[in-house]
Amino acid sequence: MESTYLALASKSNFNKALRHFYTVSDVVDEVELNKNLADVINEALDANEVHEDQMLPIVGAVIRDKYGYSYDSYNIVESVVEFEKIADETGKWSALDIVCVYYNPGGTVFLINPKNIEHWERVHELHSDQLIVVYAKYLKEENKKIEMAAINTLEEMFAGKDVFINKAFIDQTVVQRKVVKKEKKAEQPGKGAANITPKYAVEVSNELFHNGNVEAWKKIMESYTTTYPDLKVYIYHGGELVNDINALFKWGKVKHGDSIFFQVAGENIRGVSKLQKYFYEGASPRFEQFLKIEVGQVLRLF
Repeated sequence: MESTYLALASKSNFNKALRHFYTVSDVVDEVELNKNLADVINEALDANEVHEDQMLPIVGAVIRDKYGYSYDSYNIVESVVEFEKIADETGKWSALDIVCVYYNPGGTVFLINPKNIEHWERVHELHSDQLIVVYAKYLKEENKKIEMAAINTLEEMFAGKDVFINKAFIDQTVVQRKVVKKEKKAEQPGKGAANITPKYAVEVSNELFHNGNVEAWKKIMESYTTTYPDLKVYIYHGGELVNDINALFKWGKVKHGDSIFFQVAGENIRGVSKLQKYFYEGASPRFEQFLKIEVGQVLRLF
C-alpha cells in the first residue's frame, strides 16, 4: 500500500502542506517575472513568509524540476571572504540566472544570488571543505553546455583562480533576472514604536565564544551606538533576548558553529551590514583586533 499521503491525514499537516503549495505557486509567479529565486526566498524569509525548512524543497521543485537548471555540487577548496569580484563579474552575465545553495559548518543553509552582494554579506565566509551547490540556467535557449561552463567558471572563482569568461555568458538581447534589493517594511516593536530590522544571524567561527569575543562585541556595539546614538542594538541567543551580553560568556554554551542573532531599532536605521560584518569578525579568532584600544577610547568603525 502506498504511504505517500499518510502524512496528510491530519488537519494540521494537510493545512501545512496546502500553505507550502501556495508558497511554491507564489514563488513560481515571482520567477516568471524575471526574479532570481534566491532573491525571492531571502525576501520572504526576512518577512517571515517562508520557513527555513521550506527552502530546499522549493529549490528542488522550482529551479531543478520545473525549470531544469543545470547544477553541480562543489566542496570549497579554501575559505572565501572577499565577494565583490564575484558579484561584479557574475553581474555581467546577463544571459544566465544562477542560484547557489551553501551549507555552512553550523548546518545553516543559505540561498545566494551570486550577483547580489547583499547575499554574500549574509554568508560572510565560504568555509573550506563545506558544500555549495551551484544551479545555472541559460535564459536565451536550452543549452546545457553553456550552463555547465558557467558553473565551472564560478567554481574556479571560488578557488581563487583567474578565469576565462565565455562570451556566451553575456547577451544584451536576453531579459535577465532582476537583482532584488527591496527595502524591508519596518516592523513595529510595540509600545513607543520605532523601526526595527529583521533578526540577523552571526555565526560563531571561534572555537568558543569566550570572554575575548564578548569584549570585542561590547567594543563594536559601543562604536555603533556612539556613531548612531538614536539606534539601539538587541542581542538574542537560543530564542531569548540577552539583556547582559556578558551572559553569553557565562553560559558557556555558545560554541563554534552556533549563531547569535541581533536586531537594530530606531527611526533612521543605518550601518547594519557593517555591524553584521564586525560582529562576525568579533565572533571569530580575529576578535583581538577590536581590543587594541586605550582605556576610555571608542573604536571608530562606523
